[in-house]
Parts: sequence; structure tokens; C-alpha cells
Amino acid sequence: MKTIHFYLFFFSVCLTFAQQTVSGTVKDASGTPLPGVNISETGTTNGTATDFDGNYSITVSGTSSLTFSFVGYNTITVQVNNQSTINVTLEEGVSLDEIVLVGSRSPKRTAVDTAVAIDVIDVSEVNTQIGKVEINELLQYAAPSFNANKQSGSDGADHVDPASLRGLGPDQTLVLINGKRRHQSSLINLFGTRGRGNTGTDLNAIPSASIKRIEILRDGAAAQYGSDAIAGVINIVLKDNVEEFTGSISYGAYNNNPDVDTSDFGEYGSWNTDGYRLDTEKDGNAIGDDKNFDGGSVKIAANYGFKIGDEGYANFTTEYLSKNKTLRPAFDFRKGFGEAAIDGFNFFGNVAIPLSDNTEFYAFGGRNYRDTDAYAFTRNGGARVVESIYPDGFTPRITSVILDNSVSAGIRTEMASGWNLDFSNTFGKNNFHYYIEGTLNASLEDSSPTSFDAGGHSLSQNTLNLDLSKYYDNVLSGMNLAFGAEFRTENFTIFAGEEGSYATYDINGEPVTGNTDPADFTYYDTNSGELRPGGSQGFPGYSPDNEVNENRSNLSLYADAEFDITESFLLSGAARFENYSDFGSTLNGKLAMRLKASDNINIRGSVSSGFRAPSLAQIYYNLKFTNVSSSGTEEVLLAANDSPVTQSFGIEDLYEEKALNAALGFTASFGKFTATLDGYYIKVKDRIVLTGYFEATDIDNVGSAQFFTNGVNTSTTGLDVILSYKETLGNGSRLGATLLANFNNMEIDDVLNGDLDEQTFFGERDKAFLLASAPDSKISLNLNYDKDWFDAALSFTRFSEVELLDWQMYEDTADYGTLADQVAAATDTYSSKIVTDLNLGFELCESTKINVGANNLFNIYPDQQDDWTEAGGYWDSVQMGFGGAYYYAKLSFTF
Repeated sequence: MKTIHFYLFFFSVCLTFAQQTVSGTVKDASGTPLPGVNISETGTTNGTATDFDGNYSITVSGTSSLTFSFVGYNTITVQVNNQSTINVTLEEGVSLDEIVLVGSRSPKRTAVDTAVAIDVIDVSEVNTQIGKVEINELLQYAAPSFNANKQSGSDGADHVDPASLRGLGPDQTLVLINGKRRHQSSLINLFGTRGRGNTGTDLNAIPSASIKRIEILRDGAAAQYGSDAIAGVINIVLKDNVEEFTGSISYGAYNNNPDVDTSDFGEYGSWNTDGYRLDTEKDGNAIGDDKNFDGGSVKIAANYGFKIGDEGYANFTTEYLSKNKTLRPAFDFRKGFGEAAIDGFNFFGNVAIPLSDNTEFYAFGGRNYRDTDAYAFTRNGGARVVESIYPDGFTPRITSVILDNSVSAGIRTEMASGWNLDFSNTFGKNNFHYYIEGTLNASLEDSSPTSFDAGGHSLSQNTLNLDLSKYYDNVLSGMNLAFGAEFRTENFTIFAGEEGSYATYDINGEPVTGNTDPADFTYYDTNSGELRPGGSQGFPGYSPDNEVNENRSNLSLYADAEFDITESFLLSGAARFENYSDFGSTLNGKLAMRLKASDNINIRGSVSSGFRAPSLAQIYYNLKFTNVSSSGTEEVLLAANDSPVTQSFGIEDLYEEKALNAALGFTASFGKFTATLDGYYIKVKDRIVLTGYFEATDIDNVGSAQFFTNGVNTSTTGLDVILSYKETLGNGSRLGATLLANFNNMEIDDVLNGDLDEQTFFGERDKAFLLASAPDSKISLNLNYDKDWFDAALSFTRFSEVELLDWQMYEDTADYGTLADQVAAATDTYSSKIVTDLNLGFELCESTKINVGANNLFNIYPDQQDDWTEAGGYWDSVQMGFGGAYYYAKLSFTF
């Protein structure tokens, strides 16, 4: 009976949106027919184009609306209202879909005529062609120089994916929302292959269903936007559509049977010798079963907008994501290797309210909640295991609750003088709270709890902006001037966890202090003298000694000008002064040009200086943690940059990174074929990195220490390529092909170790991790076809070879002969791989569509490594991922 009710409901929805044919003519203001105008049924993939005489015909729902867009003309939307004929006149201007908010402050600049490289990604279109559930994953396959990694065994980085442009650090790309600076995550990456020592912006905290488009400026822009814009800028433009409800429900899961050699697995390995998962449980948590799939993900999203007056709008999005863990092959000291589980809820809004003909109030922002769960390294025995609680050892779990809140509000107005004024305030805060499960405090022995509140950290940012701009039609062939000021405050905190998460206890159950009698220490083996360590295993909690509450502010002033010297030649320049309360002032500039060599070819180039201020987390973060590898465990102190310990090792105070950017490229458009090629050079001096491990046995209960420091100079050269071809076939179907490629080469010019030993300060292994963040190439071929109710997308992505150095680099060099021999033995080579994605779409009716497909269709994995890997799995975290094939289905609907 339920099935019958469902079908009755389904067909009633389809009948409600019965189809009809609409035809008409599109002309310009002079009455001349316009050929090639794009006409689409708003919110769907249904569309057509005008013929040579400006005529069109399209079958749509009688209650839908039609959007008419054409380059060089203003886009308009018309309600069908059951009309069979709709004639349209387009006014000259710039298509709103082509206006870019990033890279240029001119209201006349479009993505195709800027002086710098800008990608404009239509998220609604990409969402229907790529089965990705998170923004980072989507951009990984839609933008040539964007790279993101899934981590495992990297503490907080398992929960927030580090991502970057052009192989630079996650904190060297600035993120904006609707042109306003987005706050960063409070997390600092300590392990893994990407972003070691860096903070970054959590793009996955923004629901993809709320996004209209993403603009990626692939050029240095610190002179325009301030700190963090060394590699480029990602601007997320939120939806503003009205009178439309869209939603989707998707489900997917991973194939958990990689083709691997399982002979090295111990008794509790994740797979047995036949390649099937074992139903093994540790600390009461199921590690796996004999099913063929894991990592099941459910995502539900909804978006709705309504009008406010004639020109205003309010658009709201809600999104729910539930994703289970994955489990992949690992070695005996890492029995829980895989992607983290996530339960998240997003809410975002975007509002504009007209106050007068020339003035509007706007506001946008949202809240992201995530409850995450990831495996740490396994404790197989010894002083860290209490046999009465975990007789066979245990695998702790690092869980977290992440709250990310933001709100931006402002007034935009056009003054009588013709100047446009924008006054706004943006506040954002990220709070990251750790909870450790399936663990223990070994110094409490039998009385230890098995879960702890481990404390956490937060970062808040408040930005006040005043922006002025004016476009002059009558100066040269057009001139735009812009000025502005920004005042930003930041606050970084570390808050302590419960006492048991960080304390070491004596035999009386009292926390050990400097006055504790050594006879009262808790010993695992009194003969060997091995002490039971304190704190929660897997991730030690933050103690009151770690607590931080630090602030800083900065004031910046900028000027920006663009001159259309002639119709063919554009010249732009920008300058920005910034003063930080904690390290001083910087002044940066930029020049860019674009030459229309012909009607079809543009040549563009730029040169700029840039900077990135050290983050508050890099200055003040501190923690004592357990470093686990196949050779054992060691207590490591990560000391704050301003601490006496750091100073005693000769590490200087942090100061800003400095950059020089240069780019040269061209764009070409020949009817159905377009091409862009952009070469770039980026030199970064005084990059902030995380050092290697210095011996520190003179510090109580510590074996090694490491620090943040301005440690290396790097040079990066590369080329971005985008080739696109679109064809409308005779039977009304459309075919498209796009080639995206990034070729990248990073070199470490200098290691700024001073009098310190280079191999300890930033050795070969650290260099390999930094260089692996800049893979040699990524090449994607995307093929698209659609006709009537069916569409298909097929993509091939080639990830280049990556080399990492494993834990063997921490062995005695004498055991290998020479340093070169040790490097050769420690090198883990991940050869190039091609990943295939397939997506098939079927329109069930005008309002409903279903997509099915597979990411990594052929279940391709990185090359298998030995048991010295950083993450303890058969692979480390590399660009192609280690999840295997992901199969999914998605139901989308529009009302």
C-alpha cells in the first residue's frame, strides 16, 4: 500500500508540472534578431538556443520560468505563466552570470576579459555531473590547480581536509564569500602529506546547495585583498534565486575490497588472506565486517528563495550529511586506517533588502555543525595498555565537535556623485572540540575511564570594511577607481580538557607534580623501570599550561585602478598597506594587463608582490603528544613560538612570508572552441614550516621538541591549461569536451637553518612532504552529452607520480651506509594513476531527475608501500585518495 501511495504522489507531482511548448523571438534594443542566445528553464538542465533569425522553441512546465542570457547583454528571467509565445528584448550590458566579483573591482569586467586567470564554476551544473559530497572533492575535479587530500591518522586533519592552489600551502589561498573575507579554521595541521604546519579555511563548512558559483582567481592578489592571497583567491558566490524550491537526496558507498597483498597482516588485520574483511572488534567498536561496501554517505539538501519587494530577495539553504568511516588495509600498529565518519548539519542564508532606489541592506552567513570520528594509531601492548581493560590492545578514536558560525552584514549605495559605497562587517568563528573515545589513561591503570574531554581550540575573526568605487565611461575607453580600508581583529584560544585527559597520576591517584616522590610513580614494569604514561591515548588533552587567549589587529588601506587605455588594451594596478599589531607593516603592489590581439585572442599578464602574516595558531599553538611509528613511540613537545623553550633552541620569532608572483597567458575563442593557457612563477621567501624533531631529553617526560619557524625559500613554476569545445548536434543533443591541466614544479631554494643542523631543522623527509604538496601534474578530460531527458558525464583524471620519505629517515644513517642510501631506502614512490568517473542523468519529469554513477569507477588505489609509512596504512595521503570506488545515486527536484 505504501508503494501505491508513493507512485500516486509521484505521478501527481509530475502532472502538476505538465509540459507545454513555448516559442518566440529574441531581439536587441534596435529590433535586430540575436542568434545563439541561451534559453534555459530556470533551475533545470533543460535548454535551447536561438537560431540565426533569433527564433527559439522549448518544451517546459507551464508554471516555470525561462532565463535568457547572451554575452554582452543583461540576463533576464521571464515567468511562463502558461503562455505559448514569449518574445524578448535584451538590453546591452554584461550577462550577470559572467560578472566576476574577484580579481577586478570594475562593474564592467567579465571572466573572459580580465587581466588575470579566473575560473568560474557553476556549482549547480557541476553538482549534477560529479558525484562528490563535499566542496573540496568537487573542486578537486573541476579546477585545474586545486588539490585536496583526505587524511588518516593526522589528528584534527582527519576531520578538516587541507586544500590548496598551485601546490602552495592551505593558508596561502584566501577564501571570500560574496567578496567578503572568510575566517580560517582554528586547526593547525601537524601530520600527513599536505599542509604540515599550516592553517587553512574549511571549505566543507559551506553547503554546496547554497552556492551559485565559485570564482577561482589563479594569481597572486595580496595587493588587492591582503594576507593569505599568495597562491590566489577562491570567492564563493551564494544563491539569490527566488520563487523556487530545489532539493536533493543522495546516497553512496565505497567498494572496500582493494587489490592488495595481505600477507603482512597480523591476527587483527583488517583483511584476511582471502581479501575479506574480518569482523574484529576492539574497545567495543566494530572495525569491519565481511560486506563489500563501507563509508556509506547520505546527503539531504534543500534551497528556497523568495522576493522582498521588487528587487530584494531572501534565499536559505539547509543541508544534512551523514558519512560512515571507511577502513582500508594497514599494518599491525595501525588497525584503524581510513576516512573519518561525519555527521553534519548546515544552514546558510543570503538576504538583500532594498532601502531606496539606490541603496540596499544585505546580510549572509550560516552555521555548520559537525560531529566527527576517526581512528588513531593502535596500542598493541607495553606501558600504554592496561590489560584488564583491553587485553589485546586497543585502537583509540579521536572524535570532535566542530562549530563554524559566520555572519556578514552591510549597506551598499550609489551616491549622487556616482561613487558606489559598500560598508560592511563580517564576523566568523571556528570552534574545534576534541573528545577521545575507546582510550584510557594508563597511569590510572584499572580505574581509568575509557573516554575523555580533551579540550580544544577556537579562532574568531571580525572584519570591518569600507569600499568605494566609481566607473568612468568618458575617461579613455573606460576607467574604474576603487579605494578602501579594512580593520580586522583576530582571537585564538586553546582551552583545557578534563584533568584525566592530560595528567599523569601516581599510585595514590594524585596528579604527578614536581614534588611527587618517584617511589609513588606508576610503573608498568618495576624491573625495567618503564613508567605508565598519563593523558588520553590517541590524543593527549590540552592542559591549563597549554591554554592560550591571544588577540591581534590589523589596519589596511588599498587603492585599485583599471584603465581601458583603448578598446583593446587594459592596464590595472593596485597597492595595499597593512599594519599588524604583532609584527609591523607591509606594502605590496600589483600591475596587470590584457591585450586583445584580435577579436578572438586575448593576451594577459601580471606581476605582483605579496605576503602572508603568520597565523595566531602558528605563533601560540603548543602541545605535548605521542608520536607513533612502526619503530615505537616517543613523547614530543610542540612548543609555542614565543616560549623560552623555543628561544633556547635558537628559533626566532615568526614574521611574514614574502612573495613575488608573475604570470603570462592568453585566451582564445573560436566559436565552439575556447582555450586558456596561463604560465606562472611564484617565489616565496621565509615560508613558515614545522621543523623536524630536536632531541630534548632534558625536558621532563619529553624525547623530542619541534617548532614553527620561517624555515625555507621556495620557487614554483607552472602552467594551467583549459581547453573547451561545445557542439549542438542536428538531433537537438549537445556534446561538450573540456580538458583541464596543471603542470607544476616546486623547488626548495634555501633552508634557513642558520647554525642548526639542517637534517634536524628541515631534513630530507620534511622536504619531501613539502614538495609532495605540489604534484608535477593533474590532467582531467571531461566529456558531457545531453539530449532531452538524458545526460551523461565521463571524466578521466590523471594524477602524477608522488615521492614521499617514510619513517626510515629517523633510523641511524650508519645502518644504511650514506645519507643518499638512506633516502633511497626510505623513498615511497606513488606512480601516476588515472581515475575514471561516470555520471548518468535521467529526467523522470520536468521537476524530478535522478543521477547514478561512480567516482573512481575501476577501483584504482595508490601503489602499495611497506610498513614504514607516515599514516601506518598501505598508502599515505596522496592527491588521488585511498578510498577506492564510490558508487552513488542522487534524486533532485525543483518546484
